[in-house]
Amino acid sequence: MAKTLDILDCTGSKVGEYEVKDSVIELEKGAQAVHDSVVAFLAGQRAGTACTKNRSEVRGGGAKPFRQKGRGAARAGSSRNPVWTGGGVAFGPKPRSFAKKVNKKVLVLALKRALSERIEEGSVIVLDKFAIADHKTKSAMAVLKAIGVASDTILLGVPEFEEAAVCATGNIPNLVMRTAATINVYELLRFGKLVFTKDALDGFIGRLE
Repeated sequence: MAKTLDILDCTGSKVGEYEVKDSVIELEKGAQAVHDSVVAFLAGQRAGTACTKNRSEVRGGGAKPFRQKGRGAARAGSSRNPVWTGGGVAFGPKPRSFAKKVNKKVLVLALKRALSERIEEGSVIVLDKFAIADHKTKSAMAVLKAIGVASDTILLGVPEFEEAAVCATGNIPNLVMRTAATINVYELLRFGKLVFTKDALDGFIGRLE
C-alpha cells in the first residue's frame, strides 16, 4: 500500500504531499536482508590491521638455549617458542580484510525494508529543499527547530553537497549529511529522524526500483 508523506518547507509549513510507491514499501520480508547488510557494513568498517609476530618473526632465539639432556627440564630448541616470555604468538591475528559480500538484490531488499519501517513509524520527514541563506550554524538549527527534529539524531539526505549547507551543519553534533547515492541500511536505522529533501528522496528511491 502506497504511503503519503507531507512535504514541508524550511519554516515547518506543509507545502505538498509525497507519495511513496507500492513497489518501494516492503514490510513482509527482508528482516534477514537488513541484518546481513548491517553486519556487512560494520565488518567493512574494521581496519583489519591487528598484527602479531610468530616465532619465526621474533628477533633472536637462533641458538639452542640449553643442552638437550641432563638438566631435568623440558627440551627447548629456541627461546622464542610461544610458551616462553618474549617468544612469538601462536595463532595470533594478521592483517586481513573483514569485508563481506552482499548481493545487489539482497541489498535493495534491505534498503526497502529499512526505509519502509522508518516511514511506518513516522521517522521520515520530507523537505521541499534545504535552503540555507548563509553559512551559519544558527540558520541550519532554525530549520531543524521549525520541523521539530532539533533534539533528535538526524540523517540529512541531500541530492548533492552544497557549500552553504555543509558549512552550516558541520558543527551540529547530532546531524550527519549524506547524498542520496551513498545512504546505506545502517544509517537508515541508526538515526532518530531521517530528513530528506524531495529531490534526495527521489534519488534514493530510484536506487530501489
